[in-house]
Amino acid sequence: MDVTTVEQRAVEIPIGAIRIEGSLGIPAAARGVVLFAHGSGSGRLSPRNQFVAQALQERRFATLLIDLLTAEEENRDGLTGGQLRFDIPLLSARLVAATDWLSQDSVAQRLAIGYFGASTGAAAALAAAAERADKVRAIVSRGGRPDLAGAALPRVAAPTLLIVGGADHTVIRLNREAMTRFRSERKLEMIPGATHLFEEPGALEEVARLAADWFERHLQT
Repeated sequence: MDVTTVEQRAVEIPIGAIRIEGSLGIPAAARGVVLFAHGSGSGRLSPRNQFVAQALQERRFATLLIDLLTAEEENRDGLTGGQLRFDIPLLSARLVAATDWLSQDSVAQRLAIGYFGASTGAAAALAAAAERADKVRAIVSRGGRPDLAGAALPRVAAPTLLIVGGADHTVIRLNREAMTRFRSERKLEMIPGATHLFEEPGALEEVARLAADWFERHLQT
């Protein structure tokens, strides 16, 4: 089987009384699995996350993209001002549940786990990694808000790569300030000229390359 052949599977992850939907892609001879934590107003079908996930699969990393909120919660959140999508404790608890689910999946359980978080999802990923330090081996943040992880930052054990756009000045400042609170390995990469959503030509490709390189370094099974 060619290494770029990917087994795609729709999954449902039970969390208490609810179930969240996800898409699990496992390439042949996978070297690890990356769990995606999307930002506010986004989801597993985000074109940007889909693009990065495909790039990681081409580098032989499995990917799990999930919706952190149910469809009902998304609809309700839209009517109430978006409180849930900024509820970092809630989102991180769901990432913890998805991490535990991966550890029990018949195929993915043998793979080392990494996180890829975007925007507020990066804060949720860092908070979840602090709770599952024994399972999460590497983290990549894209245009993230690590500052929102608060007191969890010093408890993050996994090597963390922070990718920000060179023109995203506020987020650069917030990432630099957050870096001082890490005790684990961390690195800041700025993509020249890129704004918060990395919509400039070649910007998202560079995000995917940097992420894949980081996971190759830290996420070998």
